[in-house]
Formats: sequence, C-alpha cells, structure tokens
Amino acid sequence: MKLEALEIFFIETPPPGWGGRYWTIVKLVTECGITGYGEVYASAVGAPAMGAVIRDVFDRYCKGENPESIERMFRRAYSSGFTQRPDPTVIGAFSGLEIACWDILGKARDRPVWALLGGMMNEKLRAYTYLYPLPHHTKAEFWTSPELTAESALAAVNQGFTAIKLDPAGPYTMRGGHQPGMRDIDLCDRMLGAVRAAIGTRADILLGTHGQFTPSGAIRLGAAMERHQPLWFEEPTPPDDIAGMAEVASAVRIPIATGERLSTKAEFGAVLRAGAASILQPALGRAGGIWEVKKIAAMAEVFGAQLAPHLYAGPVEWAANIHLAASIPNLLMIECIQTGGEFHLPLIGHSLRVEDGFVTPPETPGLGISFDEDLARAHPFTGNALHLQMQEAPCDYVNPNSFEGGAPRD
Repeated sequence: MKLEALEIFFIETPPPGWGGRYWTIVKLVTECGITGYGEVYASAVGAPAMGAVIRDVFDRYCKGENPESIERMFRRAYSSGFTQRPDPTVIGAFSGLEIACWDILGKARDRPVWALLGGMMNEKLRAYTYLYPLPHHTKAEFWTSPELTAESALAAVNQGFTAIKLDPAGPYTMRGGHQPGMRDIDLCDRMLGAVRAAIGTRADILLGTHGQFTPSGAIRLGAAMERHQPLWFEEPTPPDDIAGMAEVASAVRIPIATGERLSTKAEFGAVLRAGAASILQPALGRAGGIWEVKKIAAMAEVFGAQLAPHLYAGPVEWAANIHLAASIPNLLMIECIQTGGEFHLPLIGHSLRVEDGFVTPPETPGLGISFDEDLARAHPFTGNALHLQMQEAPCDYVNPNSFEGGAPRD
C-alpha cells in the first residue's frame, strides 16, 4: 500500500464565517484505491501559496510511501531544508496529510482511528462551544452586550453544554501584547458576571483571550476575573512569550490554557517545562497531526496537564480531534462549533454530532466521516484573505473594543 495521489479542497465558509474564511481539506489516494481525508489549519500564507506548500511536502516526503510510515514522514518534514525545528507552514501542511494517512489506515484495517491509537479510553467526550449571536440578536450589539451574551450562554447550557467560551477582551492586534484599558476590564467583568448569573454552576466559563496582553496586563485582567471562577484563561500573552505566560500562571489563580498556535512537541514541551500552562490546546491540523499530538498528550501527563484539542476550522480536523480525544487519559474536553449545523455537519454527511453536550466517538472505519466532495467543490474559495487575520490598528482606549469572531462577514 503506497500513497499515490493528492487533491486539495479550499472551501469557502458561508457567512458569517464561523470556523474561518475557508478550510483546507486534503484528499490522499493509495495505489490500491483507498481514500483518506485530512485538514490543514490556519495557513500563514494565501491559499495558492499554501496549496503549493502542501503539494511540495506530499511530493517530497509522502508520495510513494506506505501510509503506515507516519514517524518517518514526520521526521522528513520536520527536518525539511536542514531546519529540524517547528515550521508552522511546513508542519501544518504535513499535519493535514498525516491525518489523511490515519483515515486510510483505519479504512484498510476496517477499524476506527482511535482503535489504532491504543484503543478506547473515553467513551463520551465532553464538548464546549463559543458563544455566538442567537438568530434574533443584532451581531454588532452582541459582542459588547452582557445581557445578550448571557442569553446565548443559557441557550447553550440548555442544549447540554457543560462549558462555554467567550472573548470579551479584544482586540487581537499585530502589535503584540498591550495593557488592557479599564473599559476592557470592566466589560469582561460584566460579561462574565452576567453569564455566571444566567447559568449558575451548570457549566464552566472559559475566558478566551489570544495573546493580546503583556504579562503585567494579563495579570491585571486575570486578577479581576478570579471572582467568576473561569475554568481557564486562554493564551494571556503572545505564544512566543513562554516566560511571560509562566509569570501569569504563577500570579493568577485561574488555570492557563494555550496551544492553538503552537507546533510539535518541541514547543509544547517548552510550555510544560516552564510551567506556563496546565491545559494544552493543540490544533491537530497545525501541531503535527494525530501521532505528534498523542506524544504531546503523553508529555502532558507527566506534568499533570490536560488536553482540550482546539477547533476553529472545518469538520475533518474535528473528526481527528475526536479520535485523539477518545484515546488519551488526560482529556479535559474538546472544542466544537455549535453553529456549524448549516455547513460543518453536512460536509461530513452528519456522521459526527454533539448530543446533550457530549460527542460519542464513531465505530466506523477511519475517521468515521462521509466527506461530501460535491458540496466542497460547490463552495470554492477564490479570495486572497487568510483563514484568520490580525487587526493592524492598536487597542482603542477611547472607544469600546469589540471582537466579532475570527472571520466575520455578512
């Protein structure tokens, strides 16, 4: 059994764009006709350039190889160009190809991927969702309204979710860490307070920030949020400031979570050694794929850390998350995009779903999905924007800062 052919789907998401502007799905076919699907997360270059990278990685390191040779292909990609260090673009390309290899292996053996990773550890996976505007909400008002956010939180909890995440402390700028304004701290406090009042102790609150603060700024914000008892404080400093994140972790009585922008065990190992986070959020379509994240989970066990696989992408990466999560002992929860019923789920034939706030790993071979290629081809991405983009303007200390989701559009 050898890898023979590659096809890449750049799929534009319908408005409002939850999960990013587009998804990068790869399809591998073996010479004996077995097909596997994978997903590349959040490319740092445009779709045409990323397509070229994916093809180069496939042709150079995977084509003609047995899909069982995960470790060998990973080491080739990791060492590409005499680098032998995490390169998020090359490793991201490989991650999608690696996920597709596992899909092929499961189908070849007529077993779900989790069965090839050590077997079933978790028969039900706790899921969480971001809070999004409800159909009757005005989007522009929602992102700075404690009342509307609380209403959305209660709706999610009534669906069975035992954890919900919100991002009330924008903006995310290319300028790196900043000090939050008092207006931003006040809005966060009122947001979390309103949500806690609405849901009580029925669910955990997850405080989503994405590297926008200096260490001292994150400590100020975190100290103010402690009274609401969030389960985590996500990426309080930029991901390259591990020492700063460790400073926050030691000063704030909220668990620190990080990982969606990290790649391979090298970067996650540095986080664990520094004591910078106790909850890791690898994105399987960027971190190195299923096998690499299985290693990261094992490292985390030694440090008393748990995993909460990240998802702000399409349903193929979600499927990979589910199989990895089913197989590890230190799972906290998995992310899902609850608004995705209109596009995420149809793209995989509704073969996976959240029920009462939990996901049941599939028993069907491979990733257990029925990928709809016709639907994918009917929504090609032809723009020049990136999957996600940073704001160029700095934090506004006069007018309210509002985070409208990762890739909002009408």
